Amino acid sequence: MSRLKRLKEIPLEKLNAKKFILEKTKEIQAKVGAEKAICALSGGVDSAVVAMLGHKAIGNRMKTYFVDSGLMRDGEKEEVIETFKQLGIHVNTIQASKIFFNRLKGIKDPEKKREAITFAFYRDVFPKIMKREGTKFLLHGTNYTDIEETVKGIKRQHNILSQIGLNTIKEFGCIVLEPLAELRKPAIRVIAKELGLPKEIYERVPFPGPALAARVIGEVTLQKIAVVRKATKIVEEELRETNAFQYLAILHEDKITGIKENKRVFGNQIEVRCWESEDASKARPTELSYQKLARIAQRITNEIPSVVSVTYNISKKPPSTIEAV
Repeated sequence: MSRLKRLKEIPLEKLNAKKFILEKTKEIQAKVGAEKAICALSGGVDSAVVAMLGHKAIGNRMKTYFVDSGLMRDGEKEEVIETFKQLGIHVNTIQASKIFFNRLKGIKDPEKKREAITFAFYRDVFPKIMKREGTKFLLHGTNYTDIEETVKGIKRQHNILSQIGLNTIKEFGCIVLEPLAELRKPAIRVIAKELGLPKEIYERVPFPGPALAARVIGEVTLQKIAVVRKATKIVEEELRETNAFQYLAILHEDKITGIKENKRVFGNQIEVRCWESEDASKARPTELSYQKLARIAQRITNEIPSVVSVTYNISKKPPSTIEAV
């Protein structure tokens, strides 16, 4: 029997949010016992729910950490810290950008990049945090779609470990707890709302664990991340009101011919994606107006000097995927 078949999904229509929260709280209490645990918080709805469940279960023995990988969106760290401060949860931060860029150096293959992100988190960063805190328990927000896509060979998610045969104690020295592994994104949003998380969290568009590294085709560098970070900010500002499932900017690898200040230049190409979906297993592009697309293209090419071309993805998932890498 496959690891996916052994895991039973709880569909949204069968979810009892109060019962789920109670069961998962008791489950965390039973597994952690009198020890401490670490929660890996990115600010997305999945990890935010896990942070809330953990603190509900074991209080201050849950130590919440935001890993600054150097791959996050503009102002993300500050926003996450402030949001959870208002919820009464202190967020510790770890500066780890050198670790992540060193792991990613010279790698172009998408699968190898995802593997590099996994090793940066689980071999380089989390073991140090757990040693400092004196614990072996690590909570993170793996969801059912993450596991499904990885086990089926569609795309490896960086946080899928035991489901692909990795012994987390032997490989990384930690026991990984995944309270949301039976749920897809819509169900997790319901749990988030029930836990009292703010609307900006429970309605937040998905953002990948590898962060902006998942939106750079080819090798990931500081310069490329800076470009895609600026493009991401513009796309999110312009498409926030669409209420789409997800919207993003992707930086392509090859330089292409363009014209700036009446001179030929070789610049970057940004691909914009905007998706309608229920749970990320299938998706279709949002039918944006030409005026909206033209405005996005104008802003990106005007505000990011190195960009000379902007395209819009119109392929469904499948055969496309929501993220490019």
